[in-house]
Amino acid sequence: MATVTLKDVNKWYPGNIRAVADFSLAVKDGEFVVLVGPSGCGKSTTLRMVAGLEELSGGTIVIGNRIVNDIPPKDRDIAMVFQNYALYPHMTVRENMAFGLKLRKFPKAEITSRVEEAARILGLDTLLDRRPKALSGGQRQRVAVGRAIVRKPSVFLFDEPLSNLDAKLRVQMRTEIIRLHARLGATMLYVTHDQVEAMTMGQRIVVMKDGVVQQVDDPISLYDRPVNRFVAGFIGTPPMNFVEGHLMRQGERLMFDGGSGIHLPVPHSAKEKLAAYCDKPVTLGLRPEDIGSAAAESASEGRIRATVDVVEPMGSESYVYFRTPQTLLVSRVDAHRTFMPGQEATPAIYVDKAHFFDPATEKRIG
Repeated sequence: MATVTLKDVNKWYPGNIRAVADFSLAVKDGEFVVLVGPSGCGKSTTLRMVAGLEELSGGTIVIGNRIVNDIPPKDRDIAMVFQNYALYPHMTVRENMAFGLKLRKFPKAEITSRVEEAARILGLDTLLDRRPKALSGGQRQRVAVGRAIVRKPSVFLFDEPLSNLDAKLRVQMRTEIIRLHARLGATMLYVTHDQVEAMTMGQRIVVMKDGVVQQVDDPISLYDRPVNRFVAGFIGTPPMNFVEGHLMRQGERLMFDGGSGIHLPVPHSAKEKLAAYCDKPVTLGLRPEDIGSAAAESASEGRIRATVDVVEPMGSESYVYFRTPQTLLVSRVDAHRTFMPGQEATPAIYVDKAHFFDPATEKRIG
């Protein structure tokens, strides 16, 4: 396996279009790192530059101890798994998995050994003589992963490999790739636009927007302490609620005033950091589970006045949308809690979990 280091990597396209801006990242040997962000944020372009499929406009990429800027893809000791599987339709599973090794003139016995080992790992033993058209989407994706495994590369690169699968298969394949990483101890770079995939798979996550890295962190830190409003809103399902308002003093307390129905105390732990924003506008961020849930009820120091707008049953939980005169807030509550559309409600707010952002810079305060 190997480390991967990107230093001040840039990518410009004709027309002065900057797809990736000053991207820097150090991936440890054996680490699973996920690049996530909306379409067009530069994550796939970054992965393709690591693979050598896109030229750099500036910066340096190091795999292991080699600067690979000018090294062709076949000599970088990487293996890439694509979104569209990229299997040869006229070849069997065995032939697809063996093809790269044959091109590199590996001995037949070693090719057979590697293919059969990969097939065992991925549960493809009984499918080796089938052609791709006789396989399901999930089976085809496992073949594509198997073709990468037999190479025994230093680095695995995954470019949105699960986006063509249905929801159930995506969950299954996520688990299989996590298990595969644990078994191989391989260095993996994984690109996705799905923040659920990112949170469940990555040891560290790189959040990108408009070609710029917004935050690099482990999943829990990313969720609990987003550095700005974009990261806060992108990570989490349903996304974080945002309320515009301002801070004001009320006796010894610092209060957030978000207009009619939203008047909440600032948590004591954040009072010092927010003191400089007294009488100034701020943006309040609230996770759905911190509004109206059992945890919010038990830990609350504040409530809002609202009307239940919509209730979405999700099985074990429900998404409840509370409307105030200024905004609509979504909460995530236990399905057995009863809320009815049109009902007047005063849901509890877990104020110790509240986030605050500067409206001008959109950066987290504190």
